[in-house]
Amino acid sequence: MRIVVTGAAGFIGSSVVDRLLALGHEVVGLDNFDPFYDRAIKEQNLQRAQAEPGFELVEGDLLDAGLVQRLLGDPVCDVLLHLAALAGVRPSLQRPLEYERVNVRGSMVLLEAVRELDVPRAVIASSSSVYGVRSDVPFSESDACDRPASPYAATKRAMELLAYNYHHLNGFPVTCLRYFTVYGPRQRPEMAIAKFVRMVRDGEQITLYGDGSSARDYTYIDDIVSGTVAAIDACDEGYHLYNIGGTRTTSLKRLVELIEQSVGVKANVRHIPDRPGDVPITCADVSRAEQDLGYRPGVTIEEGISRYVAWTQARP
Repeated sequence: MRIVVTGAAGFIGSSVVDRLLALGHEVVGLDNFDPFYDRAIKEQNLQRAQAEPGFELVEGDLLDAGLVQRLLGDPVCDVLLHLAALAGVRPSLQRPLEYERVNVRGSMVLLEAVRELDVPRAVIASSSSVYGVRSDVPFSESDACDRPASPYAATKRAMELLAYNYHHLNGFPVTCLRYFTVYGPRQRPEMAIAKFVRMVRDGEQITLYGDGSSARDYTYIDDIVSGTVAAIDACDEGYHLYNIGGTRTTSLKRLVELIEQSVGVKANVRHIPDRPGDVPITCADVSRAEQDLGYRPGVTIEEGISRYVAWTQARP
């Protein structure tokens, strides 16, 4: 298949691109190399893909409707995989208008191109943040998602609703994937696990929001990639929402303990109050993805942290 992947140079995007190329697909990657973090990191993410004859990288903005039309329609691709977004809860509190512009309007540009060009199907990355502040777990796709805790969460939910509307009006298949706290090799440097590993290793003090009891469903990148590829293969009709998570919660305190064990250094921890936009817990019910996609997370948080630390130690 010919698959167009937006956000191809990012953490998740580059990992999915590598898997798709290994499976023999032709991949066109779009990325604008947003300066949110070092461009060199993104270029390194794509080193393996760039060596493959089936990969083409296009540097550009998904808000450029003309460019999007050319990428999806010359020739018409088989699948649009939309992974590009401005990510992160806390930055969205300071830049809500920019998050709306990229995450909502950018997604509409893509959906318009899918409609106009009759692209057969679209798979779109959403987030567990759409569930908002809640304590009843696990989170199910049938749960109400009408109280987002951050602009980032609101833009992701808006994107899901727009995707449904385009499917409803135009009939093309759309699948939205709600990713739960992804971590692993290539993750962005400001993400909690990457930052904590680096700071613990270097003997720097790490700051934890709250008392350490907040918990997340951390999902290793290999499981996220497997769920995404399965959704591409299965997205042949209808509109679907799937949780892609690890199905197990880990407290912030326990996460730091696992990092200490893998790095071999005791963490210097400072606690400060919770910040707006944070949620106390996330946990995925993946029974729908298991039934429809055959998705089953296979990497525990203990193994995943160990793998990630080993990966960081092997890098220059």
